[in-house]
Amino acid sequence: MIERFFSSGFIRGVFGDYIIVFVIYSFICSFLKLKKLYVAIAVLILAYLIEIGQYLNVLQLLNITKSRSTAILVGSSFDWKDMAAYTFAFMTILLVEKLLHKKNS
Repeated sequence: MIERFFSSGFIRGVFGDYIIVFVIYSFICSFLKLKKLYVAIAVLILAYLIEIGQYLNVLQLLNITKSRSTAILVGSSFDWKDMAAYTFAFMTILLVEKLLHKKNS
């Protein structure tokens, strides 16, 4: 939805990257009984790897033609703001999980 309704700016460029970390984290946690910290770390690493792949232009290296689908899955260009958004989302997940754990104790 963000991609469809926001063509640029903070919401498209940073907030979407922040939110996607939560989406992937929640998706994995809803199906697998793993330690939440490990899931959060794995999602952060995945996000970093995708961003590094953008920096290295992995689609070109693998001879994959850019398309709308690849742009949605892999993104289009490296940005340090994306790395910061992923990191901030990770820290937010840890904080929320800590608060929920404390509330349930």
